[in-house]
Amino acid sequence: MVNCNSNCNPAAVTNKADRWARWLLDGRHGGDAAFRERMLRESLYPLRDQILDRAQLQPGDTLLDVGAGDGLVAFGALDRLGASGHVIFSDISQDLLDHCRAAAAAAGLLDRCSFVRASADSLTTMADASVDVVTTRSVLIYVKDKAAALREFYRVLRPGGRVSVFEPINRLMRDPPGWFSGYDVRPAAALADKVRAVYDAIQPPDSDPMTDFDERDLVRHAETAGFPEIGLELRLSLKPVKKACAWETFLRASGNPLIPPLGEVLEHALSADESAAFTAVLRSLVESGRGRDRTVFAHLAAVKS
Repeated sequence: MVNCNSNCNPAAVTNKADRWARWLLDGRHGGDAAFRERMLRESLYPLRDQILDRAQLQPGDTLLDVGAGDGLVAFGALDRLGASGHVIFSDISQDLLDHCRAAAAAAGLLDRCSFVRASADSLTTMADASVDVVTTRSVLIYVKDKAAALREFYRVLRPGGRVSVFEPINRLMRDPPGWFSGYDVRPAAALADKVRAVYDAIQPPDSDPMTDFDERDLVRHAETAGFPEIGLELRLSLKPVKKACAWETFLRASGNPLIPPLGEVLEHALSADESAAFTAVLRSLVESGRGRDRTVFAHLAAVKS
């Protein structure tokens, strides 16, 4: 099995890499290799398999992975498509495309891969009706014009082509008052509000692309784009415990490429005494996993007639 996530060295990422590469290869898991492997094994690999299962891949298909990132879905597709299959890695990050190209070269797979720098809502280098499958994983949450992206997916698909889109519905995952990142911090609620205000200023909940849509919008955009056959599964999971996490990893990790890690926010949002008080409440919860794990995902699959 080709696996860019293990064959490539995240430590090779430097401060010169763009924010997308820095986050995917380091910031998402706070630089903690063990945490990263657990995330891959318990979450990302199962999601990849679901996306590819719903894409109904056929031997020899050409698959376009939009927002390919570190190649999680794209390399998984290569394993399934057979020797005659082809995968197009598309991303706005040249650093991530270079990362994936290096992994493909190391695995002897360059002849089955293409690399295209493009945004999801403007696949201008892709010809009409040129691919059999389009996949995305957590990509449209960064795209303001999601309707344009679905139109582009429809345009580049051949008749009978399939799209498999997986997106978190962040609108339904926001913490209730007194909670922070799934932890009950009511003893330090005022301090949590200060920290949350920093994140809300960067990504306003009512207007940011990550939170301004839900599963109904995905269906509407797909239907308007022209897809006559659409299916959508909404999956909500609420668990009374979270995975325990080392405090330093928690401070270094970032929820997405557009926001700073918690450690940086604490330094700017709180005084030294306030940061110590907030840490006193939150740290034991994080390290013991005493929180609530709430996730909401939508998986849209559609066929072009």
